[in-house]
Amino acid sequence: MQEKKGDAGCKGKKVKKTNLLDQHSIKHLLDESVSEIVTSRGYAEDFAMSNIRLLLGTVVIAIALFAQFYNKKFPENRNILIVCISLYIIVSALLLLIPYTKEKNAILFTYPPAGSFSSTGLVVSSKLPRFSDMYTLMIASADPQSISAKPPVEFTKTVTQWFTKDGVLAEGLFWKDVEALISNYAKENKKGK
Repeated sequence: MQEKKGDAGCKGKKVKKTNLLDQHSIKHLLDESVSEIVTSRGYAEDFAMSNIRLLLGTVVIAIALFAQFYNKKFPENRNILIVCISLYIIVSALLLLIPYTKEKNAILFTYPPAGSFSSTGLVVSSKLPRFSDMYTLMIASADPQSISAKPPVEFTKTVTQWFTKDGVLAEGLFWKDVEALISNYAKENKKGK
């Protein structure tokens, strides 16, 4: 891996460094940087999915606490326990289905930028397959059925071009690639009109 120069050496800016032998930490650092780049372009993060998951998690905890601390002893509270166990299973299943149906590989959901004519935000997804150095970043419309939805855009590049041999992220190079993808997504809208 050859050493790349970015703005990692800028004064006053914290250097982003990762363990190059840990693929999960590489993906995590890149995903955090992507979120930072997208939000810096005027897209506000949409926390609706996170809030739904937190609400469902709270409901699951409340059900478990109610079943645990109900006033009556076991033979008398049998029906309440059956209801609580059933509700616990159903809500837990819903909580597990959200990542598989809605979130998938998404790292960021956004609202449309302020002052934009678009009525839909973005879904930013990423993949870094196991035992691979190829990072895929995809930007799509949060509501593909919307009239203002644009076709998704993506790139797949090796992570080795964004890190020095010491594991420091060459932010300038990475920002340039991500911003080019965001610009490409914005151009897709103009071509479609």
